[in-house]
Amino acid sequence: MRSVTIAAIMTALMAISAAAEERPVQLKQAPGLDKVESNCGGCHSLDYVPMNSPFLSAAAWDAEVTKMISAFGAPIDQADAKIIADYLKSNYGM
Repeated sequence: MRSVTIAAIMTALMAISAAAEERPVQLKQAPGLDKVESNCGGCHSLDYVPMNSPFLSAAAWDAEVTKMISAFGAPIDQADAKIIADYLKSNYGM
């Protein structure tokens, strides 16, 4: 039992060490970035933006912003939603 506990502790320490070396995503500096960081980053990692950008057109980014508000209940007002969608389309659209 003691060896299992030690193994679990060692595994946890290695995982913490690996996570500490991760760097936060740096999105492109452009108008609207502040709205993306404050509205989107509050619920999920901003890594999703560049990770999904090869697959999302301008229309798809509009749909993603709408989905976050209507399906997931993101508390984003319409003015900010437009700024966020425009930022994503301009900087990460295909």
